[in-house]
Amino acid sequence: MASTDQSPTLEILVRTPEELSIWTGPPFANGQPGVKLEKVSCVNAKFSDDGSRLMVTKSNSVISIYDCKSAKEIRSFEVPNVTSAILSPCGTFLQTFQKPSAPQEKNVTLWKTENGDPVYQHSQKNLTKTTWPAIQFSSNEATACRMATNEVQFFDTRDFSKGIIDRLRVPGVSAIELSSAPGSHVAAYVPESKGIPACVQIFPCGNASQSQAVARRSFFRCSTTQLKWNHGSTGLLVLVQSDVDKTNQSYYGESKLFYLTIDGKHEGLVPLSKEGPVHDAQWSYSGLEFAVVYVMPAKATLFDKKCNPLLELGTGPYNTIRWNPKGKFLCLAGFGNLPGDMVFWDYADKKQLAATKAEWSVTSEWSPDGCYFMTATTAPRLQVDNGIKIFHYNGSLYFTKMFDKLFQADWKPEPADKFGDITELIKSLNLGKVEDKKPSGPGPKSAQASNKLSSTNPPAQKPAAYRPPHAKNAAAVQAELLGIGESSPAGSMSKNALRNKKKREKQKEKKAASDANS
Repeated sequence: MASTDQSPTLEILVRTPEELSIWTGPPFANGQPGVKLEKVSCVNAKFSDDGSRLMVTKSNSVISIYDCKSAKEIRSFEVPNVTSAILSPCGTFLQTFQKPSAPQEKNVTLWKTENGDPVYQHSQKNLTKTTWPAIQFSSNEATACRMATNEVQFFDTRDFSKGIIDRLRVPGVSAIELSSAPGSHVAAYVPESKGIPACVQIFPCGNASQSQAVARRSFFRCSTTQLKWNHGSTGLLVLVQSDVDKTNQSYYGESKLFYLTIDGKHEGLVPLSKEGPVHDAQWSYSGLEFAVVYVMPAKATLFDKKCNPLLELGTGPYNTIRWNPKGKFLCLAGFGNLPGDMVFWDYADKKQLAATKAEWSVTSEWSPDGCYFMTATTAPRLQVDNGIKIFHYNGSLYFTKMFDKLFQADWKPEPADKFGDITELIKSLNLGKVEDKKPSGPGPKSAQASNKLSSTNPPAQKPAAYRPPHAKNAAAVQAELLGIGESSPAGSMSKNALRNKKKREKQKEKKAASDANS
């Protein structure tokens, strides 16, 4: 499949209620995946961001670390009462959170995976999305920091025994996001308080104690915020959402999308063409453009890193954006409460490739080589119809497998630059072109539209209105009294009903005749 011999093989982690396996492929030999690691008992599993290590949490508070090349266990940690655990981006450190048994107990521990030694500990009361992981790393692990009361604390990743080496003072800070590649800046969110608006600020990480904010944006009405850095650490998307829309224009609350750059040139709203809820906003892997899905029926717009609109991707029942890691392709989808519509785009050539569906999908992601798109229906979100679907880049279905119960399905991460050019990769799949289902020959547009409708999607029957059970019973009783079934034709009327109908028709005829004579 790949254009070079050095390209890694694709692998998929599949976890059921009792165990996990690691599949090899696609492509699958004889249509079925091979198995690299088979039936490891666990309750949770997660790859490091670079795909070099696999963390497996077992039921007896034992956390095992596997080397992903050899699929062999290299280290085991016994951590009583462990609630959550995560690997650092390169797999160098394991971070664990234990349920505290006493106040001020140091229940967050950073372990060195190479030798199993703890290198840093601190106490933390609660575990939330904004406070975990407690220590954030840049993608190359050169920078590490954590949020504390009214400040951001920085560490030397080569020697955590030094403790805190620098402090950034941010009064009231409640969430931070360290830029990933490179870890040069940190974004800090301070919520609204006593009439003072909430704000997001960007600070450089070097010499943090002397740092001044290079960008800042203030706003009111904020319940939650998402901070999204681009690759290159030059731009930050800030998605602000409030549970209640005080203008009463949206049932879903109010949302705003801001764009800030480290050079201070942009500190304002993203210019969306319509006001309404923002469902998703995601940077491309290159960090040169981002896409936004907003309002309903959802509109999708691509912007460049200067916040200029590049391309409109139409409207539809969408709330999810997935960028292809090799560039060129993009998938728009409607998952969760939406019916699972998916549209595949070649945004480089500005054309839609195909539209399909993956109903009840809970997770979705592109393969690291950019040739496949996997969706999964998993528990506990859904307890039935659990399974995996894998599509080609153009939306054609490649593989399906159902499970009695499926908890997780993840691609093993790999750097996209380890694979060849995406154009060469897709040529090797030999899929051919997706044919347009347009009627051949000239003809009026209305005729073509009706032919296309009849050949591809037959007109859907209008669904019957909902009728509560008591209404159905009442209708049945009434029908029985009148001698008419709920859906009976006129020919099945009772004799009395038929006689009354004829009388009414004769009266109408007499009245019409008298009106004509007068």
